[in-house]
Amino acid sequence: MTTLLILIVVVLLAVALWQLTKIFDLTQVGGNVNNTQVANDNDNKVNGYLMFGFLGFIYLTTIFCLLNYSHFPLMSDSASEHGPEVDRLMMISMVLIFFVQTVTQALLHYFAFKYRGKQGQKALYFADNNKLEFIWSIIPAIVLAGLILYGLYAWTNIMFVDEKDEQDAIVIELYAQQFKWEARYAGADNVLGKANVRYIEGVNNLGVDLSDPNAQDDFASSELHIPKGTRVIFKMRSQDVLHSAYMPHFRAQMNCVPGMVTEFSFIPTLTTAEMRDKPAMIEKVANINAIRAKKSEKLVAEGQSALDPYTFDYLLLCNKICGASHYNMQMKIVVDTPEEYKIWLKENAPKTIVQAVKTAAAEAKASETPAVPTKDSTSSNSKDTTVVAQAEMK
Repeated sequence: MTTLLILIVVVLLAVALWQLTKIFDLTQVGGNVNNTQVANDNDNKVNGYLMFGFLGFIYLTTIFCLLNYSHFPLMSDSASEHGPEVDRLMMISMVLIFFVQTVTQALLHYFAFKYRGKQGQKALYFADNNKLEFIWSIIPAIVLAGLILYGLYAWTNIMFVDEKDEQDAIVIELYAQQFKWEARYAGADNVLGKANVRYIEGVNNLGVDLSDPNAQDDFASSELHIPKGTRVIFKMRSQDVLHSAYMPHFRAQMNCVPGMVTEFSFIPTLTTAEMRDKPAMIEKVANINAIRAKKSEKLVAEGQSALDPYTFDYLLLCNKICGASHYNMQMKIVVDTPEEYKIWLKENAPKTIVQAVKTAAAEAKASETPAVPTKDSTSSNSKDTTVVAQAEMK
């Protein structure tokens, strides 16, 4: 692939140099000017037909891509309540773009042919045309205004959470850092305790204020579990740089900004198991595993381990280039049924951050071995066995 790209660049560079030499010849005044490089009527006619040929190439390529690649899940696999609204807005935008592109490209290439150069023909120049300028200004303005208003309406519906929704919602914090995610659940009181990067120490890597009463039942998880049919309010923080919490199947994305808390909420509508059973997803997984199986044959032949089969999972990704390992910043999302979520919550809720800090402190204290004196503790040759042990370990 690299060789092909280099070859293309070399060919294009040669064409550019050739064109520059032609331009240089045309700019020469007097002397022996090469008039064979000046386009005649036949040349202009050929170029006019070539414009039509290129127009056909554009349309055929578009039709080919639609027939062969439009069946992949793109705007029909949303798993949140607001997802269809976002997909509808995207589809309207795509249809409008496709229509405008089709019409404008046809006009562009048609006029390039119709007004091609002819012997003795002069171009008509006029400074302005109020009618044309009004048409090509007002139509895009109306269309774009409609799209913007529709987008604002959809965004407002997605972001607006009333008091009733907040009472029934689950509050989860998404904590971003280079290069991983961690989720903090609000516990039984459904209120997240205060947190600040200044409190980060030891196992308290989220910087939770351990003295805050609301933080006593908070617990952390490296895997995000959420229940189907229940609104989830995400509070997002960043420890270091600008990250972006991106959950593509839920049509959700929000920046995680150091020093502030951002928010996004949605209602999951499909469990992980239900999404895996969708025909489009089954087809997608089968295609991926076919590619991985082919790759595995080559790896095994080279004495390496085969690739594991792919299984679909929802993912939380970072959609900002946040550093060298940005590509690795992802967390598995599991959408459970309400019953499954209660079971998971019962198993993990007791593992609070406060308890983890207490346990770590107790273990650290227990690991501190007291000094063992020798028989003659007054002797100047007595040694602290703890110090000796540490020296030997070094």
